[in-house]
Amino acid sequence: MQKSDYKNMWVYIEHDGKTAAPVGLELCCELRKLCDRTGDKLFAVILDALPETELDRVKDCGVDGIVQVRGTGYETFNTDAWANAFTVLSRKYHPSAIFVGGTINGRDFAPRFAVQLDTGCTSDAMELDWDPETGDIQFIEPAVGGKIMAVITVPVLRPQVGTIRPGTFKYAPAGRKAQIEQIEERIDFDPEKIRCRHVDFIPDESDPELDIAHADCIVCVGNGLKDAEHLERYRRLAKLLGGKLGCTRPLYDRGILPYKLQIGQSGVMVKTKLYISFGVSGAVNHTAGVDAEVFVAVDKNPDAQIFNYCDYGIVGDMDQVCDEMIRQIEARQK
Repeated sequence: MQKSDYKNMWVYIEHDGKTAAPVGLELCCELRKLCDRTGDKLFAVILDALPETELDRVKDCGVDGIVQVRGTGYETFNTDAWANAFTVLSRKYHPSAIFVGGTINGRDFAPRFAVQLDTGCTSDAMELDWDPETGDIQFIEPAVGGKIMAVITVPVLRPQVGTIRPGTFKYAPAGRKAQIEQIEERIDFDPEKIRCRHVDFIPDESDPELDIAHADCIVCVGNGLKDAEHLERYRRLAKLLGGKLGCTRPLYDRGILPYKLQIGQSGVMVKTKLYISFGVSGAVNHTAGVDAEVFVAVDKNPDAQIFNYCDYGIVGDMDQVCDEMIRQIEARQK
């Protein structure tokens, strides 16, 4: 195999038939910048129909082309048809790299078609770079419990396949290209060969308080919390600031707060105006998931890693500092 035979980068646009998932658009925006460096073209790959208004959003992200796949087997998501489609497309067009959102569906089928193409699949990269000497993409992500940042490359095989968690990159459309290549492909997959059957769908009960990905303010509580009885003051502070409560993984592991409030590489990637952390040590697995205009950290340990990431640091007892913040805010509201 000659690496030079493989060109261009693809982004899978996940959708529900009505709306494109944000992660695909985020990836297009980030990959547009990378393609400008490598000289590759950027293609969005869409399986089954997507409304024209949503196609416009994809085009606004600066893609050079769109690969539209139609056929049998795509009525509802299934790993077999999806993996087959990308396998067929890759063998025909030889893309250098394929990026898939790290959603439940994306994590399911991306490794499957990577295996079918005899290549590997890197998951949950926090950064993407490119080595001009080798032509390889560098997938950068935390390793060894967040103690190091690993640089993963695929030096021999192609395509380079990677899944990226939603919220890792910013949605910042670069603008529409004057000319966008349109590729129409018919790839049928025998429904009888689909090993999973769609039986029913029951939507998850939506609690607005658990949707923290784009909250304007987040009060995050870490493992410094003594117990669940001490949690109410932080919920109160978040409410006073017009924000929402979040947590680190230890609080979820301890059963104090639900998984949907866990912030970091293994939880939710958040973008917010104000982020205040209490009793958070500052492991890279957590801080990599935070994008804040103003980052305030409170911890009793002056040597805590979190102070390397924040804009403002307060050394002190987290409960006492929280109570004082509440007192000051309520005094101003009188």
